[in-house]
Amino acid sequence: MSAGTWIRTVRPDEAEGPLRRSYDAAVERAGRVYGIVRAMSLAPAVLDASMAFYARVMFAREGLARYQREMLAVVVSDANACHY
Repeated sequence: MSAGTWIRTVRPDEAEGPLRRSYDAAVERAGRVYGIVRAMSLAPAVLDASMAFYARVMFAREGLARYQREMLAVVVSDANACHY
């Protein structure tokens, strides 16, 4: 279990197979494996689906502009006292 979590997670140095690939993608995307990603580490298929959903919402050509989506994410994170 990672320090500071209440959920069992797989540490990046312990990841193998599909989870290792997902963690590597997280590092490439964000520079590290954040807790929100580790929280889904016991279900790599769910992690991949969640990341695909996020990418579809944040990078969609229709609807809000990207900067508007980012602003909404910041406001919601702040309202939830979440640093992500």
